[in-house]
This record gives sequence, C-alpha cells and structure tokens, in this order.
Amino acid sequence: MVFADPGEALTRARALLDADPSPLHASVAHQVIGIWQRDFGDLRLALSHLRRAREFAARADSADREADVLATLGVALVHAGRTRDGLAAFERGVARGGGHTRARVLYRRAYVWWVLGHHREALEDVRRAIPVLRQAADVIWTARALTLRATVHLALGAVERAEADFTAAEALWDTTGQEHDKADAVESRGLAAFRSGDVPAALRLLDEAEERYARLGTPTFMLNIRRCEVLMAAGLAPEALAEADAAIGKLDGIGGQSTRKAELLLAAARAARLAGDPHTAIARAALAVRLFAGQRRTWWETHARLVLIEARHAAGRDSGRLVAEAAAVAEKLAGFGAPAAPEASLLAGRIALGLGWTADAERHLAVAARSRRGGPPLARMTGWAAQALRARAAGSTRGVLEACRRGLDVLDDHRMTLGASELRARATEQGAELAALAGRASLVSGGPRRLLVWSERWRATVLSTPPTRPPADPELLSGMTAFREIASRADAARMEGRPVPALEREQRRLERQIRSRTLHMRGEAPGGGDRFDVGRLLERLGDEVRLVELAVLDGRVQVLLCGQGRVRRFEAGLLADAETEAEHVQAGLRRLAHPGAEARLPVVEAAGRRLEELLLGPAAAQLGGGPVVIVPPGRLHRVPWALLPSLRERVLSVSPSAGSWLRARETAPPPDGCHVLVRGPGLATGGAEVPELAGRYPCATVLEDDQARVPRVLEELDGAALAHIAAHGTFRADSPLFSSLRMADGPIVVHDFERLARSPYRIILSCCDTALLASVGADELLGLVTALLPLGTAGVVACSAPVNDAAVVPLMLALHKGLGAGLSLAEALRDARAALPGDALHQATGWAFSAFGAA
Repeated sequence: MVFADPGEALTRARALLDADPSPLHASVAHQVIGIWQRDFGDLRLALSHLRRAREFAARADSADREADVLATLGVALVHAGRTRDGLAAFERGVARGGGHTRARVLYRRAYVWWVLGHHREALEDVRRAIPVLRQAADVIWTARALTLRATVHLALGAVERAEADFTAAEALWDTTGQEHDKADAVESRGLAAFRSGDVPAALRLLDEAEERYARLGTPTFMLNIRRCEVLMAAGLAPEALAEADAAIGKLDGIGGQSTRKAELLLAAARAARLAGDPHTAIARAALAVRLFAGQRRTWWETHARLVLIEARHAAGRDSGRLVAEAAAVAEKLAGFGAPAAPEASLLAGRIALGLGWTADAERHLAVAARSRRGGPPLARMTGWAAQALRARAAGSTRGVLEACRRGLDVLDDHRMTLGASELRARATEQGAELAALAGRASLVSGGPRRLLVWSERWRATVLSTPPTRPPADPELLSGMTAFREIASRADAARMEGRPVPALEREQRRLERQIRSRTLHMRGEAPGGGDRFDVGRLLERLGDEVRLVELAVLDGRVQVLLCGQGRVRRFEAGLLADAETEAEHVQAGLRRLAHPGAEARLPVVEAAGRRLEELLLGPAAAQLGGGPVVIVPPGRLHRVPWALLPSLRERVLSVSPSAGSWLRARETAPPPDGCHVLVRGPGLATGGAEVPELAGRYPCATVLEDDQARVPRVLEELDGAALAHIAAHGTFRADSPLFSSLRMADGPIVVHDFERLARSPYRIILSCCDTALLASVGADELLGLVTALLPLGTAGVVACSAPVNDAAVVPLMLALHKGLGAGLSLAEALRDARAALPGDALHQATGWAFSAFGAA
C-alpha cells in the first residue's frame, strides 16, 4: 500500500504499532514507515525504523522477512551516501532470502546498481529477478522490474529496448491499484520520449506524472531532475536552474536523500552553464563531484566532472591540464557506454584547438565526430560540430560549410517537431556555434553573397513557418478565460490602490498552466521552412530598394548591402558599443515623451549619429535615394532606426530577416478583407484617433467599450485587410508570449493571436512598447510583432519606446491619410513623420514608431 496510497499506508502502520503487534507484524509496520520516510521524508528517521524492522524480523525468526527488510535498508543506506554499508546489507539479504523473496531483493539491488551508475550489474540482477517474479505471478514486482530495466536501457542509450519494456510494464500496471508506481511509469515514459527526441511528449508526460504525484501528496525529486534535463534541451536553462535549486531547498528541508541531492546539484550545474552563468555552474558541479565521490558513484561523478570542465572552459580557464581532464572523462564515459562520451571528446578537442594543439585536437574531435552518423538529434549535432572544427583546423572552408549545413539540417528537423513557437525559438541556441563557424568561414572565403546566405540560415527561423495552432483544448481555453479575468481584476485593483499580491500569485499560476499546455504541442510542418534564395531577393529589391542586413561576427557588425543585383559587404563598429548607445537613445526617447524635455533633443540626435556610425559605417553613404529595409540582429531590435540621419527622411521598414521580408512582399492581401478599429480601455486620450478614423472608413467594424472583448476582437481580426488597435501594450521580458494588449475583459496575448487562421494583412498598434521583442535562441525574436508575421500579416506599424499619447493621435491620423492615398505602411509613416509639428515631443514620437514587413 505504501506505493498505492502512501498516506493511508503510513497511518495504518502507526496504528498497528500502537496495538502491540507480534514481532512479524511490527517488522512490517516499521518497514512501511521506513520506506515512507526514505522516499518521501527524513532519511535519518527511515534508517532508524528500518533497523527496528530488522530487529523484529530476527525475533520473528523469519529469514524471508529479514531478507526483505535488509533490501529496503540497503536502498536507504545507499541513498544516505553509505554505499559500502548498503551493498553489504544486500549481500546478507540475497544470502538470507529464498526463491520469490530473493528475486525481490535482486530487483532492489539492481535499482541500487542503477543509482550508482553500475548499469551492467543492474541488468544482470534484474535479468535474474524477472523470470522468478513472473513465475510467481507477482504482477507488481514484475512491472517494477521491467520499468527499472527500461530505465537502465535508457541510461545506456538503448531507446527501443527501453520502450518495449515500458510498454510491457504499463500493461501490467493497468491491472493494479499501485498509483505511485503508475505515476512513476508515466514519468519514465516521459524520459523515454525525451531520449527519442520528442520534447513536447516528454513535457506532457512529466506534467501528467507530477499531477499524479500531487494527488498522492508525495515529493517529486526524481521528476524534477528529469524535467530539468528536458527543459535544458528545449532551451529553457534558466527555468531548469530555478527548478533544480528549489528542489534542493525542499530536499534539505526534509532531510531527504543525499543521492538525490547530488543528482539535483548536477542538474543545476548543467542548467547554470547553459544559462551563461559558469561561476554558479562551477560551484554546483564541484559540490556534486564531492558528493558522488563520497557515495562511490563513479558513473555519476564522471558526468559531474564533465560539467565542471565545461563550466571552467566557459569561464575562460583553458589549460593543458583541462584538456587532459576532458580526455580522461571522455575515456571513462566511453568505457561506461554513456551517450555523453562524444560531448566530452568534443570539449577536449575544442580546448586543445584553442591552445593551438592541433594534433591533440584532431584526435579528440575525430572521436566526437563519429556520433554524427546516428542517435538522438543533439548527439548528431555534437558530431557535426566536431566535424566542422576538424575542417576549420585543416583549413577546409568547404568542409566547414558542409558540416555546418548538415548539423543545422539535423537541428531543423528536431526544431520542427516542436509546436510551440517559444520552444522552436529557444531550440536554435543549439545551432549557434555551427552558425557562427559557417559565418566566419564565409567571411574568409566566398564573398558577401555566401555570408548573406549563412546569416539568413539561422536568423529568425521561427518566422519561416506558421506556428502550430493551439488545440481546441477545453482546459487551455478555460485557463485563458480565467487568466484574463484575474489580470483584469488585478489591473482594476492597482488603479484603485488596493493590494494585489493574491491576484498576482493566481495570475502567475494560470500563466504557468497555459504555458505548460502550449509547450505540449507537437510540430506539424516538415522540414525547416523556406530556403533563402539570394537571386529571388535581389529580383524583388530591383534597382531602387536597398536591403541592409547586419550580421555579427566575433562581436563586430558586418553590413551586407543588397540591391541593384548585387551584395556588398562593409565593416562597421562593435556590437557591444552599439547596444550601449541604443540604451542611451531609449532613455532619451523616454524623457522626450514628456513635455519640457526639449533640451534632451540634441543629445538624442547626437546619439543617433553615433549609432549610425557603429551600425552602418561606410555603408550609410551607399544607400542611394530609394526605400531601405533594415534587417538587424535580435540584440538590436530596440533601435529606433528612423532616428539615424541617413534613414530619417526615407521610406524605411524593418524586418527580422531578409527571408521574412520576401515572404511579406509576396503575401497577397485578402480579396474581401474588412477594416477593424479597436479601442481599449484606460487610454490617456481615450484612443482619440479611432472615432475620426471610423468616419474615414465608413464600412469599418468599430470595437470599443464592452464590445472590445477578446473573443469578439479575435473574431473580427481574423482575415482582416487592416486593423488599427489603440490599446495599452505591455511587454513581458520574462515571458514574451504573455506580452499583451489590454481589452475590455482583460489582456489579449500572443497565445491568442496564434489561434488566428490568418492575422490581419496590415496591423497598426498605436500605443507604447508594442514593438518590443525578446531576443532568444541563436537569433530569434519573440513578441507581438513576430507572432503576427508568420500568420499572414505582411506589415505592422508599432512602437519600441514609451510615447506621448496625445502626440500619437496626429501621427496616426496622418498615417491613415497616406494609406487612404494608396501608400504602403513605410511610405505613409515617412510622410506622417514629416507632417508632424517640428517640436521635440512630436519628433520623438515619430522616431519611436517603425514599419515592419513589406505591406
């Protein structure tokens, strides 16, 4: 019962002890309490009860009872870090037990071998146990043994064998009432899905397992470890680190298993390294190494040493000694048959290459490169990265580019199995090194065209295909409705000065629930989207339009100027300097949004001139007189491009990638699309432009007051030709897909827009911060604007800085006047800026808005 209904089992065991039971029954009761404390509570109490259970078993003169208790005690001792004592208890248990009992003891010793990382010994013990358990018709223990064998197979990379055992075990579990074991089986299937490369299924199964554990009231430390692994593979390393650290705190609070703490520290170390925090990674990994060594868990200790070396490399501590350590770890992992062995060889080769030890580097990289031929996607990525580094060391540009292409193709296939746009974006981080290697190779050999192709190869790839539409999931839809209601109540409370902590907690809970459901979605589109064609781009640009793509290599901006049938390259400034200057400009625009800040205008204009020098360099003088399309890297998405002197009087648009601009350029407007005007609540001007625009567009649908509710707004936006939304915008840097526009019934968020069959052909967002985006992955952007572009929107006007609401009204009216005359969004925005009064307030307002896309 302790694994079917743990709480009830604990209650009954305590009641039995209060009734002065026989030694045999007392032994069972103490063992049950010991199991409960071992797995769900205080390990010291567990050991105390298990020793009492053994004493009573000896008094009862039952060899099988004593053998069973010794097995449970052995597991507890190993989890307490007392490996030698634990294995000794198993030796006595195997010797004391007979037949069926010995098989159960062997199963538990196999579990301990797995914990210790002795996989071959684990397989041998479970191989001996399963036939006896089956012969005894012991369904529960047979299912446990099959689940364990599957888990060991996963550790050795034998995914197909694992899945066969999990399937057999699940069929047995369905005939039992062992709810905790069933939850464990679901968790294990989640791990199997992850090992086979199905991240959405892994997240769904782990969430299901967590719900099952929650109903039983049991801790989930093993599940925390496994979810951290999946989150890291999905590019969500900061979340994995937070989950691991929280679990460590909870485990310490209950005096839980030392073995689990070491595993959680290892997960935290990996997550910290991937999150760009090598010093935290070093601290966590070093502690994990010490704990694993003390627990005599060599397999685990070796994996922790690998993370420690990776973190030291990331912290810039390369040395010959580090190469030797990485090589030794690689050799040990290969001896264990661990899937991480190629990763260690790649690390040794990478460090050796950085030290100029080309012969050593080639030896290690050649070993790592073997993994490119098979296995899970990320293992093949490791192999292609090693092959690319080998080619670079050999001076083969063609070899570098071929390896990078093959590696990124693998990642494309993996990325497109992910349905959620957030996961697709974050997964691209895995390809950042390959994209950078290809970019450097293109810069050295191949000319500007090749560099443009590789710049596009891994830029804004999420926009190349529409995201998977969220399913018609009643739980997701009800969660979205509840989220809007709570967010609306929280906004109202803030405006009235009432406390909101409880509402904010519930809002965060609903956000986690919604996000969790969307991360479960599988991708639908095969392949990696459209392949970029330079010839097609140049044909579309013609002789007048210039497209300026900014690539960043080794921290410096490379300007690729496209137009008049050719691509030219210019070198500009350092990206870090440009980012600093862009922050100064943003601060200046925030000041200029308020009356009385006119003195800041010359300062902002001077910053604009410095930005132009850093970002465009000599290319600024080569732009010609026609329209310009700017394609910046993700880290420069906040630049107000219209402020740059050479762009100030131009028809100017911005695009996340050249491929995205091409798709927008070739998107046809809906033949019978309508106009939609939306006015949200709480605007300083009341959305004053909307009533006047309604007069200009007599057939337009106007949604305001109680009509501007999210379901109705989404219904009208779907397939519209033009949408103008005057509503408060909120950008969420912590969770960009919850960036929102405020409607009458609460926020409309990016997740809502992704439900549209086709977003409006043109959309104008007239309030602050609607163009803000989060840079994630290799070079991806998440936010309101980028949610719209893959869904059929060809052009967006939005704002990347706080603006003065009153000054926005004349800008919007002038913009629509241009649209009414048949101009594009970029042309109309250029003319609208020119029509504004010449004071600092109105100039800053015009600079803050950008046209995105090509409509």
